[in-house]
Amino acid sequence: MTSSPSMENGTSSSSSGSSSLNGCMQEFKLFQTHSNFYMIGWNGSGVHRVLKIDRLDASELNVSEDPTAYTKSECYELLKRIHEGNKATGGLKRVAVCYGIIGFIKFLGPYYMLVITERREIGEICGHRVYEVSKSEMISLQHSSVLGNFANSRDENRYKRLLCMVDLTKDFFFSYSYNVMRSFQKNVCDHESGGTLYKKMFVWNEFLTRGIRHHLRNTVWTVALVYGFFKQTTLSEAGRNFKLTLIARRSRHNAGTRYLKRGINESGNVANDVETEQIVSEDVPEDSPMQISSVVQNRGSIPLFWSQETSRMNLKPDIVLSKRDLNYEATRLHFENLVERYGIPIIILNLIKTKERRPRESILRAEFANAIDFINKDLPEENRLRFLHWDLHKHFQSKTANVLALLGKVAACALMLTGFFYYEVTPAMKLEGYMSLSSSDAEMSPQNSSDDDSGEYDSLEKNLPPSKNVANGDYDTKPGRLQRGVLRTNCIDCLDRTNVAQYAYGWAALGQQLYALGIRDAPTIELDDRLSSALMGLYERMGDTLAYQYGGSAAHNKVFSERRGQWRAATQSQEFLRTLQRYYNNAYMDADKQDAINIFLGTFQPEKGKQAIWELRSDSRSNGQNGEISIGEDERFLVKRCLSDGNILHESRTPMSAMSSKHESISHKGFMSSRHVNHVTSESSPDMPAAGDVSLSRCTPSMPSTHFFGDVKKIQHNGSSSYYLSEQEDMSSVSNFVDVEWLSSSENLYENDQLYRPSSYSTAEVSSSENIISEVKQSTPAMNENGSSSRKQGKEPMGTETSTKIHDDFTDSFKQWVAYGEALCH
Repeated sequence: MTSSPSMENGTSSSSSGSSSLNGCMQEFKLFQTHSNFYMIGWNGSGVHRVLKIDRLDASELNVSEDPTAYTKSECYELLKRIHEGNKATGGLKRVAVCYGIIGFIKFLGPYYMLVITERREIGEICGHRVYEVSKSEMISLQHSSVLGNFANSRDENRYKRLLCMVDLTKDFFFSYSYNVMRSFQKNVCDHESGGTLYKKMFVWNEFLTRGIRHHLRNTVWTVALVYGFFKQTTLSEAGRNFKLTLIARRSRHNAGTRYLKRGINESGNVANDVETEQIVSEDVPEDSPMQISSVVQNRGSIPLFWSQETSRMNLKPDIVLSKRDLNYEATRLHFENLVERYGIPIIILNLIKTKERRPRESILRAEFANAIDFINKDLPEENRLRFLHWDLHKHFQSKTANVLALLGKVAACALMLTGFFYYEVTPAMKLEGYMSLSSSDAEMSPQNSSDDDSGEYDSLEKNLPPSKNVANGDYDTKPGRLQRGVLRTNCIDCLDRTNVAQYAYGWAALGQQLYALGIRDAPTIELDDRLSSALMGLYERMGDTLAYQYGGSAAHNKVFSERRGQWRAATQSQEFLRTLQRYYNNAYMDADKQDAINIFLGTFQPEKGKQAIWELRSDSRSNGQNGEISIGEDERFLVKRCLSDGNILHESRTPMSAMSSKHESISHKGFMSSRHVNHVTSESSPDMPAAGDVSLSRCTPSMPSTHFFGDVKKIQHNGSSSYYLSEQEDMSSVSNFVDVEWLSSSENLYENDQLYRPSSYSTAEVSSSENIISEVKQSTPAMNENGSSSRKQGKEPMGTETSTKIHDDFTDSFKQWVAYGEALCH
């Protein structure tokens, strides 16, 4: 009979100190007997720990940790005694070398343990290494000789295959000693550790680790997985090296695939919610103080109840406002959560279309503007939402617009309002635990746990470590800076157009960050600078990665391709293939992928006697619920939403009732205030057309800078205060924090920028940079809502007489496909 490790070695020496016990374990060996698993873990100080996992009743999770700290020789003797005691049933056998437990999961039979068997280092932050999962393994706790009713059943195996669709070797990363699920600013200013970190919205294996964390009251055996993007590179400027790190953290709330997770749910969580952090740090020796700066931005689905149904016959599904929430309670909850996470101001950059032949995006634009206006009415002026409705499609289609330069100006305005984080980290701080991942038992109590960093922003400034401390080595450091507020960007999918805008924000921030670090003499970087190109490459990779996760294909990067002067035909072919790939995955693969995500996150938990997750989906589809066409009719195959939070397609459009009075009393209190914020009073128009247009913006500027409010046209609306609107009054640009007339008229400032430089233009053909922009824009197809290229009828795609003659020999549909990469059936 196998006894517990502590009993078998009760006289073990306590040669290892308590400081070694607190060291993080990074490598483990897994052994098994007939009745137990034994996991041996050790840290860099040579301290070994033992974890025992029961196998006799694999339908229940039973784990225990030996409190004894062993030396290497003592641990070897312990394993030898376990082997001798279990020789009758096969002894002790080594199963695997692993690098952390991902978690435990149960379907219909026994529990399974998910472990990391291979890892790869992908970067480091302040000396804390960050890894990605290279290989993982799912191990059944039940011994193979024990036969269960469900262990080898068809449903059990199907659930196992479904879980494996969540590929842990793609875009999952972790750190043993750094809280990679939090921004650098929060790690420095508001230290948290232990189990509370697993409850953060960016930890994807929170559900899988819930059982073992509950049993052990610590997290030394598990790793917290973050899903998204992590890339670090070393660059040089003026002879000084610095590290540029780009991190994207995808929220586990309301997570899923493109058409099956849209909009918002009742809890205020939006689909495709991603936090992006750009970190710039000096590349200095470990024993030297290091300047570091970070800036955070956010993307997420439009926070309304809306949906789209994908089918095999429709590449552009209609957008449906699933539910009319007249009080916008869920939308209000979403922005309150953003304020709790980032502070104020919350700046909204909405990139969707203004006008369309058949209203799709414009429906959401009108309703979103209504929601912002409704919420702002209940807020103090200094806490109101700032917004810019900016039709990127229209501006990209323009013959003169320099999209990246204009977005860069918007980003500069946003940075003036939010600022960015800067701090000088001393060598002692790295050892004192300002950023370290701990597992203190005291942190595990439910009352100490929190989700999504809610309510912690207020403590950031008072918890910012002092800029000069004798204990830190007598280093005379610069005063720190905090980011207050965040820029939230969205288009329809929050993939293609959003990624372009996020690059522009990162580009504007990079100049400010390098200037703060003293690496550059000016806070701006030209688009032609090699640093801008290197940064563009990082954002392009991030955009492709996030697009694969949510949309099923790489991002449509037409703006980036034209910026680099890529051959137009190659760009169109690439966009066409990505459109097909995204369509195929959305129509044929996303339902299973959504099921897999729901199981991984614990949104759906299989139970005996309960419908399987795939049966819920098929029943909903085949029954033709909510007036939908069933299989076979009209040759359509509708992929219904599967276990989507707030799945309310075609439900009643009546307002939410039960919560209205409760939230109305809360809403008048307004969002929490923040100190040292420049105030811009804003209020959208209360009158909003049903679709196609958005309200004007009423602004009372308290900021003297002419960059925000220049000479713009003032008009009156309903007897209220002044609005500031572009002279064109085409509603393609509406804002309450940036002067859209200044923005639209500033293209002349970028005449010499030469944004587009296709190789087909020689110096003999073009006499000035203005001609380059004008001529190339005439031959540049517009971006459709997915970012792929298209053009209205009546505009020549090639702009030459020769191309016109050639095109006359073919049908219009074939010309559209060849010139713009669109599907022939579209």
